[in-house]
Amino acid sequence: MNMAVITGLQDRLTRYDWSAVGAALDEHGHAILPHVLTVAECRDLAALYVREDAFRTHIHMDRHGFGKGEYRYFSYPLPDLIAELRAGLYAPLAAVANHWNERMKLDIHYPATLDAFLCQCHAAGQERPTPLLLQYGAGDFNCLHQDLYGELAFPLQVAFLLSEPEQDFTGGEFVLTEQRPRMQSRVEVIPLRQGDAVVFAVHQRPVRGSRGDYRVNMRHGVSIVRSGQRHTLGIIFHDAR
Repeated sequence: MNMAVITGLQDRLTRYDWSAVGAALDEHGHAILPHVLTVAECRDLAALYVREDAFRTHIHMDRHGFGKGEYRYFSYPLPDLIAELRAGLYAPLAAVANHWNERMKLDIHYPATLDAFLCQCHAAGQERPTPLLLQYGAGDFNCLHQDLYGELAFPLQVAFLLSEPEQDFTGGEFVLTEQRPRMQSRVEVIPLRQGDAVVFAVHQRPVRGSRGDYRVNMRHGVSIVRSGQRHTLGIIFHDAR
């Protein structure tokens, strides 16, 4: 590993107020982490897309009804920066995930480290890495969806915008929807700049009601890209079957 890069990234992650991140996730189902990645890191990660040896699978969205555009799942071993992001983000988010499970009365406890959680995934037959790189061109979009790849699913994931809005592309906003019981869906567009990350609910999250907590369903997607090219890094913590 490039230890200078990794040390710098670890320092950046420790500067975030994770209590405030948890509070934002509790209130909104998402939280923005500004300036996680440098411009150079964003460009280097986006440039990986053409490297066949870095990936295990190449998906064209329109072939599966997922939208229009494409993405690739990384293979193990993950690039150093992605592996460190995944491990470094997991630890503070595991505390939020366990708090959510308590509120939703789910008898699931996530271990303190990513390695321990991945051991659980692999023991359950979920052994394929899930971090992915997405590429959109003009006219591309991603339908609303949830990233569930097996029985074990970590309830939070993180998306990093690697391109600069209004410079590299137009349109292509990150969108979240929330479906509460007996109510119409609430839609929110999340403003991101190059290098920013958004943490959001994979599937369900707890919401406080007059009679206690209840569960709401979350979905995410990307609106139509009007021009240019948009790259995104997705960090999913559970592995896939």
